[in-house]
Amino acid sequence: QVQLVESGGGSVQAGVSLRLSCTASGSTDNVKGMAWFRQAPGKEREGVASIYTRIGSTYYSHSVKGRFTISQDSAENSIYLQMNSLKPEDTAMYYCAASRYGLSLSSGHFDYWGQGTQVTVSS
Repeated sequence: QVQLVESGGGSVQAGVSLRLSCTASGSTDNVKGMAWFRQAPGKEREGVASIYTRIGSTYYSHSVKGRFTISQDSAENSIYLQMNSLKPEDTAMYYCAASRYGLSLSSGHFDYWGQGTQVTVSS
């Protein structure tokens, strides 16, 4: 089992930045991919950024590319999501997820999920 704990969410004004963190613990040896997903009220869960932890390759959804950056600290078993130029439409619960697969934004590829951290962006 892998446990994931997110932190860093909050309520901010449009245009500012936030940095989310996710730390993994437990049986992390088989984890090859980690990602950030988000879900707004009444909407489906959306994958926004993924990282292939073995080599650091990244992949982003069109909605956040150029504004969000996913990164990792392998020594800390952690990933981060730097979110710049936040928009009201970025408001959602953000979830960290871990996978035995590599780079993916498909929720079906992810075996482990955190509890989520809320990000609220006001105009």
